[in-house]
Parts: sequence; C-alpha cells; structure tokens
Amino acid sequence: MTLSGRDPAQGKAGARRVTALVFAAQGTAVAAVSTTIPAVQERFGLPALATTAILLAVALAAGAGSFLGMATVRRLGPVAAMRSCVLAVAAALLGIAWAPDTTVLVAAYVLFGLSVGGIDVSANTRAAAVERHYGHSIFASFYAVWSCAGVAAALLTAGTGRLNWPVADTLVIQAAVVVVLALGIRSHRLPGTTPGRAPAAVGTRSWGRLVPFGIVLLVAYVIDASVSTWSTAYLHETLAASLTAAPLAYAAYQAGTVLGRAGADRLVRRIGPVAVVCWATALTAAAAAGLAFAPTWPIAAAAAGLTGLGVSAFAPLCLASAGRLQPDAAEAILARLNLFNYFGVIAGGAVSGVLGSAGQFRLAYAAPALLVLLLMATARSFTPSGRRAVRSADSPVVT
Repeated sequence: MTLSGRDPAQGKAGARRVTALVFAAQGTAVAAVSTTIPAVQERFGLPALATTAILLAVALAAGAGSFLGMATVRRLGPVAAMRSCVLAVAAALLGIAWAPDTTVLVAAYVLFGLSVGGIDVSANTRAAAVERHYGHSIFASFYAVWSCAGVAAALLTAGTGRLNWPVADTLVIQAAVVVVLALGIRSHRLPGTTPGRAPAAVGTRSWGRLVPFGIVLLVAYVIDASVSTWSTAYLHETLAASLTAAPLAYAAYQAGTVLGRAGADRLVRRIGPVAVVCWATALTAAAAAGLAFAPTWPIAAAAAGLTGLGVSAFAPLCLASAGRLQPDAAEAILARLNLFNYFGVIAGGAVSGVLGSAGQFRLAYAAPALLVLLLMATARSFTPSGRRAVRSADSPVVT
C-alpha cells in the first residue's frame, strides 16, 4: 500500500506518471537551450569557440550535478530531488533569457548543467525502480516522453523565430512550461518501499559489468551531442537554412527518437536487447553518414530524424540494464554511469564545435558514423550472463 492507502497498482501508476513529467520537463529544457544557441550567440556576439567553451562548461557542470543529485536522492528521496532540480532548470532558463552580460549568461548555463545532471540521476533512479515494480521493460517509454517534449520545444523555438520574437521571450515561455510540469511532481511512494533506507555500497563486480554500458552510452551521446547541440548551427551556417528552418533538424531528430523509443520496449520483449542494439547501431551509422553528406538542409533534417530513430534505444537500454545490476544502490551506479554520458557530450559537443568553427561541420558527423559501429562488440553485454535474455513481462523482476 502507498502512504495514501491506495492499492499497489495505483501507486505504480502514480510513480510512473510523476517520473514521466520529470522526463518531459528535462526534454523541454534541453531542447530550449539547444535550439536557441544560434540566437543567443548572435545576441551576445559570441564567437564559435566561446560558445563551444560555454557548452563544455555545461557538460562539466552536469557531471558535478550528477553526484550532487545522488547526494540529494539519498538525503531527500527521489521525488523531492526531482522537483528541486526541475525548478532549478526553470530558473536557469530564465537566467539565460534575462542575462544582462556574458558573465551572468555563463553562470546561468552552469546552473542549467548542474540541474540537468541532478535530474539525470534522480529521474533515472526512479525510472529504474518503477520498471522493476512493473516487471518488464518500460524504461524507453520515459525517454519517449522526453523526446516528445523536445520536439514540442524545438517547434516552439522555430515558431517564435518565424514570428521574429526575441530569444529571451522564447526562453521565458519554455521556462514557464517547465514550471507548469514541476507543479505536477507530487510526493508518492512505490509499493513495498521503505523510506529512509541507508544507501548500499556498490560491489566491485557491478563496476566491472558497468563498463560496456558506459561505452555504449558514451558513443550514443557523442552522436546525440553532435546532432542536438550543433545541427541547428550546421543547417544555418553550412546548408544556408534560415533561423526559422534551422531548428527543424533538432525537431526531426527528436521525432525520430520518439518513434524509436515508443516501440523500443516492445522490441526488447519481442526480439531481445542484443538484436535491438545491433539493428540500432547499423541504422545510426548509416543515418549519421547521410547527415554528413547531405546536399541540402531538408535532406539533412531527414537524416537527423533517422539518426534519432537509430540512437533512441541506446540510453534507455543502458540505464535500465545498469539499474538492474544492484537495485539497492541504483543512484550510485547511475551517477557513475552518467559520467560516460557527459564524456560523450563533451567529446561530441566540443569536437563538433571546433570543427564547425573551422567550417568542417560535415566531418563532425562523418567521424561519429564510423565510431558508432564499435557498438556491435558490446551488444552481448545486454543479456545477463551473456546468453540469457533480459527478463520480460512473462518473467517478472523480484523486488
């Protein structure tokens, strides 16, 4: 029973709904920042290398925020941690919107990174717990919500750009959306959980088994950062898309992730995670190559959509698999796994930014197309003991 006396099914449904709201808030905020980079850059007259440095600072702050999030989860619980981090993200968006100078702007971006890192740990820890209680794969559904929110936020940026609204107004609207979502983050308890438990130590074996998932997550986020952070600039600067059309690559990318993640849980249950990883790897490599050599921005946007479709399954599969390694220490495992995420963001975002500033955005997408093929070697790590399939709906997880 939950604290309110409701039955376990209602407790699970409430936990799933609240966790989905947090993923939606994060997806909205990340899209708001990613799709307004060119406009913010123009407003403050920032050179490309300065923008790259700011985005690097965001990624480093997110790494620190991941461990702050772990501490917050252990001290306040996942729900309070999620709520506080979402509100901090909204404050960061307002800071970017109203920054009077570059010093305040950088501080707002750093706050954004810290807050997003905290959301990563708290929301993924909760998502892993909810999946264990459902007894079958549902992790990708949370990321589908994240992507849907990202599409909506990207289209909002494109729409306000079409109306020639200042970028500050766009970010204020995005921040308001995040605040509204935060209002729905209500306290709840999963059935059978005990509040105030002491954090468990992570076994050495769990760390060793975490590495393959970390490699997949790193490569996935190299691709994700290259497309999410720089596709708007790529379309605008290399393919001569207008500021109105340039965010459509990001929207297409997120739309592809929506489609992929909407069906990923079903595919995992039907053909197994190994096959899903292999097919996703092949599609991502081909789509990233198409993005690199696209002759026009509409073709690049379509290739970005296919890239999103391919890369969509990697993060939820990695995080769900890692969360099952040691459920009583999931927040610690996921905080450390997130380091691979941020290394990928740093590598993808920084390298793409440097290449883009040199007029070589195409190379920034061609290189990851080759890198992603390495993931074929890690596919078998997604089955327990290398041979057994991941538990499905017919084989519930014991909590």
